[in-house]
Amino acid sequence: MTSILTIIENGSALLAWVVLIAAFAVLCKGADVFVDSAVALAERMRIPKLIIGIALVSVATTTPEISVSLFAAAQGQPEMAMGNAIGSVMCDCGMALALCAIISRKPIPILPYVLKITGCFLASMAALAFLFVAFDHRLGHMEGLVLVLCFAGYITFLIRQQKRGRMQAHMDLEPFEDEITFSLGRVILMFILGLGAIILSSRFIVVSSINIARAAGIPEAVIALSLVAIGTSIPEVATSIMSARKGHGDLCVGNILGADIMNLCLVAGGSALVSGLTIDARQIYFMFPAMFIMLGTTLLLLRTRHSLNRKEGIVLFCGYAAYLGALAWFTAIQ
Repeated sequence: MTSILTIIENGSALLAWVVLIAAFAVLCKGADVFVDSAVALAERMRIPKLIIGIALVSVATTTPEISVSLFAAAQGQPEMAMGNAIGSVMCDCGMALALCAIISRKPIPILPYVLKITGCFLASMAALAFLFVAFDHRLGHMEGLVLVLCFAGYITFLIRQQKRGRMQAHMDLEPFEDEITFSLGRVILMFILGLGAIILSSRFIVVSSINIARAAGIPEAVIALSLVAIGTSIPEVATSIMSARKGHGDLCVGNILGADIMNLCLVAGGSALVSGLTIDARQIYFMFPAMFIMLGTTLLLLRTRHSLNRKEGIVLFCGYAAYLGALAWFTAIQ
């Protein structure tokens, strides 16, 4: 597998385009199967789709970010590891959630209680990660461990709240348009196969995108902070869009919020556990303020009527486009 990816990354741009198109086709089908199986699991386990999105789908779809950042940290590329984590948060909110709202047939609902606890925890982890690196420009082993333990505590709290019935969504009592009647074993198999297709195709999309970007003369720094982050966020983007098209917008919101928490706690924190991340001060004071603006806007829009409509999705998408423009400018003046 590694040799094939190397050939694609260093081969011709034409080969990269062919691989990119084929990988997107596999990704779409994988996302379709993945979303159907996730919804079926939610029904069979009597768990709200929003909780499935936060605790299960987000863990699964964040696998590319985790693998890329851990590998980057192990190879002595701390800025790649942290940049991928922060860049993925930006992409999740500004692209995945935005496109989900734009494509959805109706405003995407979110439970007020879930938004309160998840939004507060997400904002707290963003602030904590910034405090860890703001002064010494380093995310050390112990700081990484704190972030990982915070995530474990959050998932434990979430499960306990669900068992107490505080997160039961009335929307989940409505029949699904695409209800699956397969056996539990087949549903789990579909979940695994769909996830495998998403992760595998995303790796091919990342390497082919890097090849195309280099052929077009795009600087390496921009590739690392934008294309790599976008590439590793493709599972979230694909599953969110597919969720919106199938009318399961609450699964989309749960997936994105959960993925953002994972990027800050597991991707950044786990990378710091592998190897302490020393980051350039200029990059810290660019990435984190941009992330605060995007997260703040996202949570504010979600809190308005506890839903996200098409116009608000356009606002998020435009904000992400502005971020990419600012990133290009920031890279050019370095």
